[in-house]
Amino acid sequence: MIRKYRQGDIHMSQTTASITTAQWQQKRDQFVSKGVSNGNRSLAVKGEGAELYDLDGRRFIDFAGAIGTLNVGHSHPKVVEAVKRQAEELIHPGFNVMMYPTYIELAEKLCGIAPGSHEKKAIFLNSGAEAVENAVKIARKYTKRQGVVSFTRGFHGRTNMTMSMTSKVKPYKFGFGPFAPEVYQAPFPYYYQKPAGMSDESYDDMVIQAFNDFFIASVAPETVACVVMEPVQGEGGFIIPSKRFVQHVASFCKEHGIVFVADEIQTGFARTGTYFAIEHFDVVPDLITVSKSLAAGLPLSGVIGRAEMLDAAAPGELGGTYAGSPLGCAAALAVLDIIEEEGLNERSEEIGKIIEDKAYEWKQEFPFIGDIRRLGAMAAIEIVKDPDTREPDKTKAAAIAAYANQNGLLLLTAGINGNIIRFLTPLVISDSLLNEGLSILEAGLRA
Repeated sequence: MIRKYRQGDIHMSQTTASITTAQWQQKRDQFVSKGVSNGNRSLAVKGEGAELYDLDGRRFIDFAGAIGTLNVGHSHPKVVEAVKRQAEELIHPGFNVMMYPTYIELAEKLCGIAPGSHEKKAIFLNSGAEAVENAVKIARKYTKRQGVVSFTRGFHGRTNMTMSMTSKVKPYKFGFGPFAPEVYQAPFPYYYQKPAGMSDESYDDMVIQAFNDFFIASVAPETVACVVMEPVQGEGGFIIPSKRFVQHVASFCKEHGIVFVADEIQTGFARTGTYFAIEHFDVVPDLITVSKSLAAGLPLSGVIGRAEMLDAAAPGELGGTYAGSPLGCAAALAVLDIIEEEGLNERSEEIGKIIEDKAYEWKQEFPFIGDIRRLGAMAAIEIVKDPDTREPDKTKAAAIAAYANQNGLLLLTAGINGNIIRFLTPLVISDSLLNEGLSILEAGLRA
């Protein structure tokens, strides 16, 4: 049951309060493109920690985190204070016009925490897709090659280039072509769906061989500028590769002069229990793309990597009007402080373990839970029609998510087949609130 609060307890403008939820929904349908989806059609008016409140005073526990954007939670006081202070001093001179401290300070901090002892530099942009596009630009400029390789089930954005790199056709690519040329998709392991009776080690052998063969059958390695990999596939279904596979890809790139890019847009900043998920695989990437939880909800993204690669482009060849805004950089500096002060890397593992333990309890009761997987608090359960055939059940997963959203829990699905229930709760969530949310989800599994 959704808990309700008095509307007067939530401060909002007179205009907002004077219009009903139904009227807002009507306005949304009249004036906002239907191409923009809404998992929940309530009207959010306040967020705090791992909770959201709507216009009617209802409280929602947030297991979606704005699709992985709010690792430090909604409106963290330190982020709010940092943004207020920055707004009073400087909103936006444009870094290309005149530099400012927060951009440089953030670049220094991120270069310090990114894996590897080599000299690093950074550039800031607006969105995750823009970060990936710029990583591709940097790699092409540095290598003087054109080819770009991503992976099956990968997701990298909605621009033309990043759509080209993304695997799922509907809803991300269908009807939006033609796409960027010289983009290829290599095989990526999916251990739950491996051939029956095959060991993980034998499956790794098979996928690694397929990866090697891909560079014979589909594209020559000496024409490839970069390989872009999510250390854990996000939209693809929270698919976690083996350390052996990731290390093989990185080694292959090094051998052939290919830039290895870790796309950490959803996995970064304590989501998996480390600043960057690639750290779990003992691999040092050449470039890292970041966004989402970097700035706690403000539009900010970046590329961090080897200094000689970031310097391959001449002045003016990289950047953008709003790229690296002072407000976003100030928020990001606060986020990095919060992660350290509140021990969110350690907390991520604790949250993930609570979710995993509960999911294994559910698996004993609900045979449609086919697989449970996580890295830190980046956790998922796979919904199937039959545990033996492992056939995806998109309908049931959608019904579970719908029940949750109707009963006070913001919950998202994922996966090529839409049958993955994913957990992206803010890492500041308390155990009691986490367990309350899991109880709502359990009721949804029963319903």
